[in-house]
Amino acid sequence: MRRSPRDGQDSFRGISRRALLLGSLQGVFVTTLAFRMRYLQLDQADEFRLLAEENSIKIRLLPPARGLIQDRNGALIAGNEQNYRITITREDAGDTDAVLERLAQLMPLSEEDIERTRKEIARRSPTLPITVADRLSWEDFSRVAVNAPALPGVSTEVGLSRVYPLGPDFAHVLGYVGPVSDYDLSKLEDPDPLLQIPRFQIGKLGVEAKLEADLRGKAGTRRIEVNSTGRVMRELDRKDGDPGANVQLTIDHRLQNYVQARLGDESAAAVVIDVGSGDILAISSAPSFDSNLFVRGISGPDYRALTEDDHRPLADKSVQGAYPPGSTFKMVTALAALEAGVIDTRETVYCRGFIELGNRRFHCWKRAGHGHMDLTESLEQSCDVYYYEVAQRVGIEKIAAMARRLGIGERFDLPMSAISEGLAPDKAWKLKKYGKEWLVGDTLNSGIGQGFVLASPLQLAVMSARIASGRSLLPRLVRAVNGAEVVAPEAPDLGINPGILRAVRGGMFEVSNSRRGTAYGSRIADDTMRMAGKTGTSQVRNITAAERAQGVVSNDDLPWDRRDHALFVSFAPFDAPRVAVSVVVEHGGGGSAVAAPIARDIVLQALNDGFPPLTAYPESQRARIQAEREKLQLLEPGVTDTAKSRA
Repeated sequence: MRRSPRDGQDSFRGISRRALLLGSLQGVFVTTLAFRMRYLQLDQADEFRLLAEENSIKIRLLPPARGLIQDRNGALIAGNEQNYRITITREDAGDTDAVLERLAQLMPLSEEDIERTRKEIARRSPTLPITVADRLSWEDFSRVAVNAPALPGVSTEVGLSRVYPLGPDFAHVLGYVGPVSDYDLSKLEDPDPLLQIPRFQIGKLGVEAKLEADLRGKAGTRRIEVNSTGRVMRELDRKDGDPGANVQLTIDHRLQNYVQARLGDESAAAVVIDVGSGDILAISSAPSFDSNLFVRGISGPDYRALTEDDHRPLADKSVQGAYPPGSTFKMVTALAALEAGVIDTRETVYCRGFIELGNRRFHCWKRAGHGHMDLTESLEQSCDVYYYEVAQRVGIEKIAAMARRLGIGERFDLPMSAISEGLAPDKAWKLKKYGKEWLVGDTLNSGIGQGFVLASPLQLAVMSARIASGRSLLPRLVRAVNGAEVVAPEAPDLGINPGILRAVRGGMFEVSNSRRGTAYGSRIADDTMRMAGKTGTSQVRNITAAERAQGVVSNDDLPWDRRDHALFVSFAPFDAPRVAVSVVVEHGGGGSAVAAPIARDIVLQALNDGFPPLTAYPESQRARIQAEREKLQLLEPGVTDTAKSRA
């Protein structure tokens, strides 16, 4: 069949289009190939020439700057300082022993340092740089840098190292950083490549550990030219990493400094909470330690001094310590009984110094007894017999439930280490823990904060804040991360009748402001800052019947570790609460004599943002208070500003 001329023309046009497309593709390929050849032969000629001459290009990770930590006002409390260090890479060094010997002639390098470096070299990949020494002086650092041609595999580096400008004030809150250990790596399924860098530092305790992911940042890289002897010839390229996030805490560094100084040499803890927001304004444990010692490598004698101290400076008593709350727990028992309707505010209980249960006597702290006591008087004078009676009526289940509503037995979600849950015991707990039934005597002991009941200073401060506000406040420690505010958790109403709360608050007011109150000696004289509080003394030993018959041995006559704990909880001002404070002094003796004066001073410092006028104190105490102020070692203005400039 003959094709028409039109069909031939269509066929020719189709072939022409295909030829044109194929030709275009071939042209693009040839052009790309030409540009690639030009790039390799001209642009990359120097690099390939280096490789041909036995030089090599290596990629090194660049540790990012660790995020800063600031107080609520922006003052620096954890920063970074310049750090001169020397590293060695086994792959490039060849005979590492010979190189280390030459290094030891140029800079201070002990046999211990050399042996540690040898072990690290043997454990790590030959391509990883091992830190031989850091925190070098400029003189030692420059001496090594000048002699670098004779030190194959050795590099001089300038990096950053953690520094804590306020040292002991924030040691328990911030914790510290330290080199990554094998144990740290074993806990991670897919560790960050940064962690493989020998002696790279990560958070070990406290905020540094809990917020490690935010503070660490992301690594950068650099390409370096290394010759056949392992000497770094030049840096070819650098891509800086992302610095860690800056973290702002709720703590006021000057109040924290004052609290730490006021606790002094006691084995103690104190917590200050903002009643409106739940912000932790200060949280201190004494004695403390200098976190910088651990960053720089603590010596054996320094570490033994910390671990062998009977006041346990390494323990954070503010959140880890769990103590019998003693009489500071009486508000819990009172609120449970009032809410259950088993007692009213005007009903009295007669105290003759003890209550009998079976063949056992439960004693009041006042041997002669208090006589007839109503709710307000029972708190004011801390009558134990009143609470023995009330606890029997209401029962342990309602007492335990009220304790949990007020924060005892609750583990708060804060970025601190080993936070204690405390204990609000009930029948089910004892059966599970000991396989024994709950006894009425257990209820009596729990009613006065003894027996199985345990609370941390943090929980006691939260309890005080909840009583003061009537809301389920949650403590907050982190205010912002990289400028983005961490929203404070909601604080719903406690669901306790306001009249009941007012009655208990009134009793706490009398504790500090009535002449018969157990804390009257630690009252605040300024009517605008009046404090409500509750003293507590918790026993750490059993007092036998024989000892009671002969006379109970005074705390002052006992060894330190057998004395009672001293406690005090408070909030102020009474009419419009702004802060809640708890103080626990281990083996301090009496709460009214030891813990209450400390708490009163902290309350006044918090309310006045510094030293209050002496008129806030009773007139008879003003000379002593002034003398005590002059002895306190407090921050000088500008301290944190200086530290900030080094970060």
